[in-house]
Amino acid sequence: MVRSEELIQPRPEGPYCPAGDFYIDPLRPVARAVVTHAHADHARSGSGHYDVAAAGLGLMRERLGQDAAITARGYGEAFRMGPVTVSLHPAGHVLGSAQVRMELDGRVVVVSGDYKRDPDPTCAPFEPVPCDLFVTECTFGLPVYRWPPMERVIDDLLAWWDDCARRGMPAVLFCYALGKAQRILAELAARTGRTVHLHGAMLRLVEQYRQAGVTMVPTVPVSESARGRDFAGELVLAPPSAAGSTWMKRFGKASTGFASGWMQIRGNRHRRGYDRGFVVSDHADWPGLLASVAQSGARQVRVTHGDSDALVRYLREQGVDAAPLHLPRERDAESGG
Repeated sequence: MVRSEELIQPRPEGPYCPAGDFYIDPLRPVARAVVTHAHADHARSGSGHYDVAAAGLGLMRERLGQDAAITARGYGEAFRMGPVTVSLHPAGHVLGSAQVRMELDGRVVVVSGDYKRDPDPTCAPFEPVPCDLFVTECTFGLPVYRWPPMERVIDDLLAWWDDCARRGMPAVLFCYALGKAQRILAELAARTGRTVHLHGAMLRLVEQYRQAGVTMVPTVPVSESARGRDFAGELVLAPPSAAGSTWMKRFGKASTGFASGWMQIRGNRHRRGYDRGFVVSDHADWPGLLASVAQSGARQVRVTHGDSDALVRYLREQGVDAAPLHLPRERDAESGG
């Protein structure tokens, strides 16, 4: 009988499938890698060959290089890695994000990668995949994390933008350049046609989403504005790394906000020095984690990344064979919330 360890085990290079001889989101170059999505802490250059979801191919080229050996796989398309049948399934995290399903002699293991359960107009929704062993992330694995409806968040964001306009000041919203920025721009498109100004780090990634057919509000690079321009009443999106930098000087006395799941804890906004916090996450909240485990039907669950203790304890109380799976990981700021 096939054991789960033949399909997934931790290695210094990252999650490894011994039977198929490939890695999932390796930390360092390997011969063959299956990459779940294009955030920099998952997609690293230098490996011999990559298998990725076709929906995220453009983003993967940005991350891995135009000359990287990449095979794009449609969602649900089965392919072989040695004796292992592999397929990629939507994770709902960002454009092209995928869960990895591995099957050997009837035994099925699914590695979730990063995922969320809330609706998102920029990517395919999470697809529950039945399995024997489910490896789930738990970035927000505490009961306090329960995401508000996105409609309410956009209401608050628009009200803040309007208030800044009345007060004659720019509204600078810090958010991660891949996934979060595009989701906000797409959600705004359903409510307004106003133009949003973008930090240069977001331009190519936003263009990749537009090329994939994602509808977003009009955007213009901050760099195209004349020196000394008054941004009063404008909404500006920038990565968190821009906070406190010389780049911010052009906005004068701006009101600042941060869009992240970490804003669920009010004290985080004050500690980070933002005027406003908007709860927007590309990861599953506590109810989303529980629903995903239940819908997988898995009798074994392994928990990675984040507050694993609370989730493991809860699942064990429900009679699930749950345990932490300690995988090496170098977290990148852009996918942190």
